[in-house]
Amino acid sequence: MIGDNIKFFRKKAKMTQVELAEKANISRSYLADVERNRYNPSFDTLKAIASALNVPISSLIGEEDAKNSNRDTQLPELTEKDERDIAKDLQRIMDSLESREGLMYDGEPMDEETRELIRISLENSMRLAKRIAKKKFTPKKYRK
Repeated sequence: MIGDNIKFFRKKAKMTQVELAEKANISRSYLADVERNRYNPSFDTLKAIASALNVPISSLIGEEDAKNSNRDTQLPELTEKDERDIAKDLQRIMDSLESREGLMYDGEPMDEETRELIRISLENSMRLAKRIAKKKFTPKKYRK
């Protein structure tokens, strides 16, 4: 969306909303609403914002341009240690699910297919959670 792209390029230029609004000769509240995709700016407003950010208008309009150049939004890769931790935690969770007090369907134990589907779902969720946590809690000076 256009608002997301404006926000991305504003942050990349290390500008506040107030600074960009002043440079583009628009109000800060209007800029905030545009960044939240509440309003679609006119071509003249887009032109002013693009000029203030020193980017082509096509970068603000095209989703692909901002997303492809935005390495900061990509989640970090998992290390071997992260993979081992996930495997260990996954095995512990699966063992607890298969115990007598664990997960059962209508009093019946899980069949092999259900067990495998739950394992895959848990593993994907754990991987995503680990990557999000790494991004969120890694100090900026240590990010690549």
